[in-house]
Amino acid sequence: MSGSLGVVVPAYEPDVELLSTYVRGLDERLAPATIRIEVDAPDPDVVDALESLPAEVSVSPERRGKGAAITAGFEALAPDVEYLLFVDADGSTAAEYAAHVVEAVFDGADVAAGSRRHPEARVLSHQTFARRRLGDAFAWTARRLLAAKLYDYQCGAKAITTAAWERVRPHLYEPGFAWDVELLAVAGALDLDIREVPIEWEDAPESTVDPVRTTLDMGRALFVVRHRAKRIGDRSPPPATRAREETALVERE
Repeated sequence: MSGSLGVVVPAYEPDVELLSTYVRGLDERLAPATIRIEVDAPDPDVVDALESLPAEVSVSPERRGKGAAITAGFEALAPDVEYLLFVDADGSTAAEYAAHVVEAVFDGADVAAGSRRHPEARVLSHQTFARRRLGDAFAWTARRLLAAKLYDYQCGAKAITTAAWERVRPHLYEPGFAWDVELLAVAGALDLDIREVPIEWEDAPESTVDPVRTTLDMGRALFVVRHRAKRIGDRSPPPATRAREETALVERE
């Protein structure tokens, strides 16, 4: 791949054996300058196990949320690389297909989003019926509300150039799972080149994500994200009251 690539893997209560195998696979396939594991509220034995990997390990004593963890990792790596990638710690996107996502930004895209729902994607094992239907409904709604028209907004594999990261970073507020959607919404509002990359994907059956609660939270966040993105597209400042209430992730301690 390229020495100018930085990879971030956000992790909370990870399966250490699975994560270790995945990180070694990413290192072998992508040959990045740095892999950085952003781990939230881990047990000491988890940190000890991760320290043996070909990766930097950044530990937060508290659970920050996926989006906050990725943002912290990107901020740490961005000064030294040209491209950034994040992948979920469950390894659902194999290293080979993470490479396909990265290749899209190498080829000129500003942002590349892995996609499980793209017509050319291959799903090796499906989510439960409830998770699949809720995810489909969310993607359908997001496609109609956002400037970025994609099949899949939530797949845990996205790449971005550091130049594009500099443009989107001040507009990201969502610390949790909605961060993926906000990243794409902001990129669309800024007229960045977003490419959707079909992947081979395998569901992680041990996921701790509550499908109903998470989808409801994501639904609420989607409308907030849409309004923020619309302000960017309209080139209008936020209302003064909102400006005081909201602090971008990069400005939080």
